[in-house]
Amino acid sequence: MNTDELAELGQQLRVDSVRASAAAGSGHPTSSMSAADLLAVLLAHHLRYDFERPDHPANDRFVLSKGHASPLLYAAYKAAGAIEDGELVTFRKIGSRLEGHPTPRRLPWVETATGSLGQGLPVGVGIALAGKRLDRTGYRVWVLCGDSELAEGSVWEAAEHAGYENLDNLIAIVDVNRLGQRGPTRHGHDLDAYARRFQAFDWHTIEIDGHDVDAIDRAYGEALSTSGQPTVILARTLKGRGVAAVEDREGLHGKPLPEAEEAIAELGGQRELHVRVSEPQAAAALRSLTTEPVRLPRYERGDEVATRDAFGTALAALGTARGDVVALDGEVGDSTRTEEFAKEHPDRFFECYIAEQQLVATAVGMAARGWVPYASTFAAFLSRAHDFVRMASISGSGLNLVGSHAGVAIGQDGPSQMGLEDLAMFRSVYGSTVLYPCDANQTARLVATMAGLDGIRYLRTSRGKTPVIYGPDEEFPVGGSKTLRAGEDDRLTVVAAGATVPEALAAADRLAADGIQVRVIDLYSVKPVDAATLHRAAEETGCLLTVEDHHPEGGIGDAVAEAFGDGRPVPRLVRLAVRTMPGSAAPDEQLHAAGIDATGIAAAARMLVEEAVVR
Repeated sequence: MNTDELAELGQQLRVDSVRASAAAGSGHPTSSMSAADLLAVLLAHHLRYDFERPDHPANDRFVLSKGHASPLLYAAYKAAGAIEDGELVTFRKIGSRLEGHPTPRRLPWVETATGSLGQGLPVGVGIALAGKRLDRTGYRVWVLCGDSELAEGSVWEAAEHAGYENLDNLIAIVDVNRLGQRGPTRHGHDLDAYARRFQAFDWHTIEIDGHDVDAIDRAYGEALSTSGQPTVILARTLKGRGVAAVEDREGLHGKPLPEAEEAIAELGGQRELHVRVSEPQAAAALRSLTTEPVRLPRYERGDEVATRDAFGTALAALGTARGDVVALDGEVGDSTRTEEFAKEHPDRFFECYIAEQQLVATAVGMAARGWVPYASTFAAFLSRAHDFVRMASISGSGLNLVGSHAGVAIGQDGPSQMGLEDLAMFRSVYGSTVLYPCDANQTARLVATMAGLDGIRYLRTSRGKTPVIYGPDEEFPVGGSKTLRAGEDDRLTVVAAGATVPEALAAADRLAADGIQVRVIDLYSVKPVDAATLHRAAEETGCLLTVEDHHPEGGIGDAVAEAFGDGRPVPRLVRLAVRTMPGSAAPDEQLHAAGIDATGIAAAARMLVEEAVVR
């Protein structure tokens, strides 16, 4: 397209953004109008994409980080022939693929769900890393950001990581339209303020008029010719560009234009330009990867092994068997044990340093490209990335997240390092799987199983050594549990997981010596929970005692209680959990202080069966 045609395409994208929002009675047309010329030039001259084959290995990848500008994205899809005009005006209506913020669950051309600002660039970094170090098919990653979201710390985690990794296949386009939701942004139209910040992270920066299509075209060409650095194009634009009643005016964010028909006329009316988007370069199959049986580590009963150690060894073994597995860590690989994977598969290991939002975002980007990521850090620190986990679920992303050093059982480090909220956090995520193994063989099996699951998968590992109680050939289906003690005379059932399982077994032995028989269930699958086994235990013993190294809210106790939410009689249910703020102490002291060691479990059981023993 020549200059005039590009300008006309930009106007068409504005008109269709106005039309879509008007039909919906809601939306963000003014935010779309500011970036219309930026997307028009990209679509017509620089994007390489086959809309018939969104999984083409050489397709460029486009991420709309300012997801509220979805009318613009859908207008571009229409111009490219991917959707019809009739579908465009179903925007935001029930049953429509064209949601208020785009998601890959609905549209195959969307890389990741956006709308929680500050996430597009971090995920784009993950996609670019996959392109540079894994896929190697030459695709470029384009990320369209808004200026307001540059206030998010996650953007600067991404900026530093991209600069450090020399991601010259990554181009960020910042729509600097000056206005946020409630008024001016922090830096307004000061492009140099943004440039200085990106330059500090070793980015190549280009400052342009974002409504000059020739300048945009030159900037994209310069970005593509830049090697060794990511590029950011800082484009000065006007919100609501082209309609005098709304252009560069405050108080209009997130609202359809008040006089849509007049605005469309002012923009020159409807157009039906069609863009022939450049095809991607020819590429072979994305990758040819090894797939063979997994030779998991095998541990002998009675050995003392930390589940984090078993995780690291099992992950390395899984990486040997499956060439699509990648590992990421937050600079604690010597503690989480992902260093085992790094030693054996350095080409598929990614150090994300202490930037947990970027850690999860990188995993999301790699999952979008078909890789199977395992991302790990301390359980406590995954809370920093919860919003990224939430958005990954909205994307339908497949992630394996591993939190080590969970609970008071870590000992002397104190409460800042203790993951005591993680089970609740991950159980609350839509479609998630939450696993909490108690021994090495169980951990190894679950690590391998996670690779074949859908959605967000979370595995909780422990710092200290625990006894191996299962044989290496034992199976642990997701949604299952293991009954470790059971008899006809059981007076109650103790439900434990992870670090509290050995304590529950020790308590059961003590109680048996006093003539009190109790059942012990290892609830290694916290979500989905084994409701059938819990129902049977309730019927046969009448009382369930849950014990967990976690706060009482949202953890194992709640998972067990929810198993009885179907209207059946609810058994007597008592919960042992960490109810005080712990300090620094030895692991056994921590468990005792929380009342979740063998002594605490036995004491609670005696009270429940009214068999208290005076000693």
